[in-house]
Amino acid sequence: MNKKKVLVIDDEKIVLDSVKKVLSGENFDVEGSLSSKKGLDLAISKDYDIVLVDIRMPEIGGMRVLRDIKRAKPYLPVMIITGYATVQSAVQAMKLGAVDYIEKPFTPEQLVDAVKSALEVTATMEPEEQKIIHKQEVIKVLERAGTDINFSENLFEKGADALEEYQLTGPEKLAILTGDISWIEEHVGKLSEVQKRWLIQRLSAEIW
Repeated sequence: MNKKKVLVIDDEKIVLDSVKKVLSGENFDVEGSLSSKKGLDLAISKDYDIVLVDIRMPEIGGMRVLRDIKRAKPYLPVMIITGYATVQSAVQAMKLGAVDYIEKPFTPEQLVDAVKSALEVTATMEPEEQKIIHKQEVIKVLERAGTDINFSENLFEKGADALEEYQLTGPEKLAILTGDISWIEEHVGKLSEVQKRWLIQRLSAEIW
């Protein structure tokens, strides 16, 4: 039986080494990266069965890594590694395409069980289509975010939960919440300055 290939992306060496040691001991083929940028490149260029990624990293935040992996490989499961302070963001990531999250500190048993469970779940799931289907809904959200400060603040604080009244897919929500101007314009056409206002704010905000 072929070993399942795992990529771990985490800027904390102690976490990276620990995950690699535990999963390697359970017959997984594990590769790791301390750099989120290099890790993202690896995820897209090489073949893996699952990617584990920290939610908050200095180069590229976990939400953007999730987004870009799913764009390139919709079928590839991504699990979020999180600490207590970022659990809310990890829950949001699950609503936006992540298969699960695991909270630090975790035991070897918790890690192995979570990875095995994620692989089982995704084996029977259809990947979500990575394109904008609800163009008018996306425009509505951007118009409102660009003119309604309360709604804009809600997006910052609540993420996907602030978009529940809109008919949007996970990839559409993730594009809005990560400020992905170029991808949105590729699908809906050139945005006005008002429509881009929230997206620009999102890009200049703290990395998720």
